Amino acid sequence: MYIRRYLRFFNPLFQEVKKMETSVDQTPKKSIKEGKAEICLTTEKVFYNPVQEFNRDLSIAVLSVFTDDYKTEKLAKAELKKKSKNIGQEEFISEDCNNSEIEITILEALSATGLRSIRYAKEVPNITKIVANDFSIQAVETIKANVVHNQVEKLIETNHDDAWLLVTATDMAVLAGNSPETCYCKYGAVSLKTKCCHEMALRILLQCIEQHANRYSRYIVPLLSISADFYIRVFVKIYSGAIHCKKTTSKLSMVYHCVGCDHITLQPLGGFKPNPSEKNPDQMKAYLPAAPTVGEYCVHCNQRHHLGGPIWSAPIHDEAFVSRVLMHVQGHPELFGTAKRIEGVLSMVREELHSVPLYYTLDKMFGRVHLETMPMMVMRSAIMNAGYKVSYSHASKMSIKTTAPAQLIWDIVRTWEKTHPVKQAKLEADPAAKYILSQAIQSEVDLTERLDANPISRRDGQLRFQFNPAPYWGPGSRANVNVGEEKMSKAIRNQNKHSNKSKTKRQHSPQSDEDQRKKLNVEETVV
Repeated sequence: MYIRRYLRFFNPLFQEVKKMETSVDQTPKKSIKEGKAEICLTTEKVFYNPVQEFNRDLSIAVLSVFTDDYKTEKLAKAELKKKSKNIGQEEFISEDCNNSEIEITILEALSATGLRSIRYAKEVPNITKIVANDFSIQAVETIKANVVHNQVEKLIETNHDDAWLLVTATDMAVLAGNSPETCYCKYGAVSLKTKCCHEMALRILLQCIEQHANRYSRYIVPLLSISADFYIRVFVKIYSGAIHCKKTTSKLSMVYHCVGCDHITLQPLGGFKPNPSEKNPDQMKAYLPAAPTVGEYCVHCNQRHHLGGPIWSAPIHDEAFVSRVLMHVQGHPELFGTAKRIEGVLSMVREELHSVPLYYTLDKMFGRVHLETMPMMVMRSAIMNAGYKVSYSHASKMSIKTTAPAQLIWDIVRTWEKTHPVKQAKLEADPAAKYILSQAIQSEVDLTERLDANPISRRDGQLRFQFNPAPYWGPGSRANVNVGEEKMSKAIRNQNKHSNKSKTKRQHSPQSDEDQRKKLNVEETVV
């Protein structure tokens, strides 16, 4: 009797184990090759998105440079320790300072097929251990099978010092301002619907990581932050130091966004000013800046503001590190299927003005006052002729990132309007546009084009902004292999579904026999 009860209890478990064993033994349904890795799939219920190949290629390029930097830093610290303690060479080698003994561990959460971890193991040098994790049992079994298939069992395991964090966020609708209240719940910041929303999303994500790190007396240094396709990707280095965490307020700002002209003004949460003393002439003191930085109405269009943030207002890239990653990709293009795109994007990132948060968009600016859009090179030349710096942002091909004040930017627009007048009927119907164009020009504007206004990446014809990478591309559906035409049927079926509904005439409820008889009698009488 007791044996039957135990068998009744364990039978479902035995069946589950049997299912897991058979799932591993099944012949692969699909084989996908990317880089040096090949993954075999025995089930369709494991996530894979081919559009993310650029993301994976870029991560491998960054990690390849990081591992070299990490080893160099460790050896330099060990050398200083050796000199301070005056120890022998043999003891120095035994203290984990040998170049071959420095451990580098990678944790990949939500590995799905294990493709990224396998590529890390086969393509990133100096890695000693990779932990691949997923909450799906089927995904874990797939990872195990692919690890064996690619012969990287010694490096990958399924299941601090200064560290690295690589984070991807795909909920761009939330980060881009479509749902500010949800953004605050998830990221601790209010998002705004602006044309520079993609860089704003990067800065919201960075401030979220910084705030979580500060709770453990740690702080971040962003090395590369990318907005690409339907997602954002940040590469940050994490350091320990409670005293440095106190500087976080000087790196964060609230955002005043004008609803009329889309102008953005930042309000820093804090700052530091010199406070020298005899013992420490370089001493700094924290202070709270005066607020608000804007009036009740925008000085450019006389409209009100929305308040968002906080966002990360410090630099989001490290130019020296980006240059090293770019050199690594240029030196090994055969390793990356998206090498040309990585070169183009990193070239643009290196050209960006790193000290200038956010950007204007040319078409939005001129569309706001109903003007014909000025050529990009003319706008860039006008800003440079006035003595200010200007660059693109990798996040938008119509972006203008500049050190020039907003007054000069609108003076350039007003100067353009003198030779490209707007219809008066449009101005009368738009008070904000009329207010902007009615203001006096306060700056001397020179629209003469300059050769150096054209950046090197654009002049060389590099692949900076690519077309859609695939039909029906975008964030993949949960636990699906997004390869093949059969996986696009739902996307095709849902296209224009709302417009089709509006065109389709709504059917009435079924008529009774008596109603149909009356309708026939009426039609016969009319005839």
